[in-house]
Amino acid sequence: MIRDTIKAAQISAMKAGDKARLAAVRLILAKLKDKDIELRTAANLPDDDVLVVDVMQKMIKQRRESITLYVQGGRQELADIEQAELAIIEEFLPAQLSEEEVKAAIDTIKTELGASSLKDMGRVVAELKARHGQSLDMGKASALVKAALA
Repeated sequence: MIRDTIKAAQISAMKAGDKARLAAVRLILAKLKDKDIELRTAANLPDDDVLVVDVMQKMIKQRRESITLYVQGGRQELADIEQAELAIIEEFLPAQLSEEEVKAAIDTIKTELGASSLKDMGRVVAELKARHGQSLDMGKASALVKAALA
């Protein structure tokens, strides 16, 4: 499980004295704890790995947005810190599909659903997320779906 890997990384970072890595790993664990607390009253709980990947993908999206804003604002030192955290978070995610693999999956889904226009974008994106949600960045994937249907 991914959560166990993250906890092991926390212990190894503590033993190695790697403060930056330890801070990033603790941040991931804190977000996971927040999500666990949020889901205490949920009727049906998702698989743990699905939950962990979802939380980390949101964290990655936040980091990328922050990096863009810091670079635009001329704060490169803060952008570098965010970039380092981003790299550590990405280490724990399952292997992501390449752009070519995503395009191939989109084409397959497009033909299966008979999608031909932008009106079908929601159905294609929903099916793509259902099949490959953990292994792709949905922001980039939706842009590829839009390009494929345009």
